[in-house]
Amino acid sequence: SVPQLIAAIKEYLDNHNQNPKVFAWKAPVEKILAKIAKCKEALDTQH
Repeated sequence: SVPQLIAAIKEYLDNHNQNPKVFAWKAPVEKILAKIAKCKEALDTQH
């Protein structure tokens, strides 16, 4: 049921937030820009 799902999510978050860890995404600028260029190329391609 929805109330049970909400309770389960809240319980998970309460447990997870007791010992949070910082998320840091580390990638070279060149790699990020290459992925952006590839995505842009795919979006600009007319199907």
